[in-house]
Amino acid sequence: MSKETQPSGSDDTVTQQEKMVIVASSVGTVFEWYDFFLYGALAVFIGRHFFSGVNETTSFILALLAFAAGFAVRPFGALVFGRLGDMWGRKNTFLATLVIMGLATFSVGLLPTHAQIGSVAAYILITMRLLQGLAIGGVYGGAATYVGENAPEGKRGLYTSWIQTTATIGLVLSLLVVLLTRTVLGEEAFGDWGWRVPFLISILLLGVTTWIQLKLNESPVYARMKASGKSSKNPWRDSFGNRKNLKLVLIALFGAVMGQGVIWYAGQFYLLFFVERVLKVDGPTTNILMSIALLLAAPLFIFFGWLSDKVGRKPVLLAGFLLAVVTYFPLFQALTKFANPDLANAAAASPITVVADPRECSLQFDPIGSAEFNTSCDIAKSFLARAGVPYETMDATAGSVAEMTIGGQSIPSFSGENMDAASLKTKRAEWESSAQQALLAAAYPLKADPAEIDKPMVVLIMFLIIGLATIVYGPIAAFLVEFFPTRIRYTSMSLPYHIGNGWFGGFLPTTAFAIVAATGNIYSGLWYPVIVAAATFAIGLLFLPETKNINIHRDID
Repeated sequence: MSKETQPSGSDDTVTQQEKMVIVASSVGTVFEWYDFFLYGALAVFIGRHFFSGVNETTSFILALLAFAAGFAVRPFGALVFGRLGDMWGRKNTFLATLVIMGLATFSVGLLPTHAQIGSVAAYILITMRLLQGLAIGGVYGGAATYVGENAPEGKRGLYTSWIQTTATIGLVLSLLVVLLTRTVLGEEAFGDWGWRVPFLISILLLGVTTWIQLKLNESPVYARMKASGKSSKNPWRDSFGNRKNLKLVLIALFGAVMGQGVIWYAGQFYLLFFVERVLKVDGPTTNILMSIALLLAAPLFIFFGWLSDKVGRKPVLLAGFLLAVVTYFPLFQALTKFANPDLANAAAASPITVVADPRECSLQFDPIGSAEFNTSCDIAKSFLARAGVPYETMDATAGSVAEMTIGGQSIPSFSGENMDAASLKTKRAEWESSAQQALLAAAYPLKADPAEIDKPMVVLIMFLIIGLATIVYGPIAAFLVEFFPTRIRYTSMSLPYHIGNGWFGGFLPTTAFAIVAATGNIYSGLWYPVIVAAATFAIGLLFLPETKNINIHRDID
């Protein structure tokens, strides 16, 4: 038998230990993702209670930034827990991340709000998100390595694909718990204090999953490596100080995980936020439709993991990157048509344009609540940003007062730069009232009409967008396990995975919505995942190797 490869055919019997490894790792990882994604499912309420000192659009973007804070530290968690996993063991490290995540999530349910202690509340919340991010930085590498090292040859894609389903299941679980709590308590109570309940009940899940994890044995590959005395004494140095291994890390990041990260988060979180925030579908309906689509798509993770065992990891990954690039814009445009047809029809029949001196126009994002937005351009654009309607901007002559046109109707803005605060507030309220009436006259809806939502088509489009994520996410764990040597596998695979998912993917919702707020084009945020996926396709095509028949024990045999 070659040192580098092993036969892809193997015994079809799944041992009791292998079943236990898959089930226990999957249950534990579902809980971790439930905790991590619960914040995303409640971002609107988080913004309301912890970032209430600014306007609504900025409040939501700040809530997304706090959501992204957990992603920002994931690579650091990967370094810390990856090193522990290569030196201390897969099982013990996985258990440690589980406890940290559970306690941080439970604590969010107890935090005082901005109304109670001011801006300190936001800082405490972000601290909890950072702890969650550090913990999740060790979760994926531990689960994927643990299952991958227990999987038989020729079935590693299939076995590890069960781990890939856990993020989606965790998201669905968080959405369903939120929906059930909202239904039982009612919208008013849920918005006031009931949003805490999903965080608090996570302590029960922590107890169950910890008990399950304690029943597991250590990975046989890791145990064999320790017994042979071939474990790494310094995984950081061996992973990133060694030029050959550093090259592997960079190829994995830019040729695979970077694109996988943006496609996965576009198909899970950006899709969710887009339907609720941009298309104005009510929260419960959005959660129900999203949950149905996620559950329908979940088996595809296993299918594409299995397919990668047959045809290879590289062709499946590259196909997913390319399909996302060519289909994102038409899919999201179709989603608007079926989720909020009134908005789509109004935008087509009465397009909105802001004609203004470009020197007067600011970026419509105010992270500290100090921007005044008192030029004629800013007054018009800030109104449209809050209204959540698409618009275009055209340049006017220098010094001219901005005008907002809705279809054929022109609505001159006004300059508030020389007004005192009270006068500006009164004038702005009067102008915005007339602008709102113009929007309503042009049939722009305040929210999506539930009776007009084509629910089967919305679920179908959601399914297709999520399906793109399953193509690239299904095989990625098997690829990463096979790509890196045993001695530094946990450390080496965790860092590119969490940079790709934590930074490129995790910052996608925040970045995309900031782009939308700045441009007025509700689809402009899609350029971010499309460009990153296209770059990953090109790099992967040139540099990504095929790994499905590689012997994962090659460095300790």
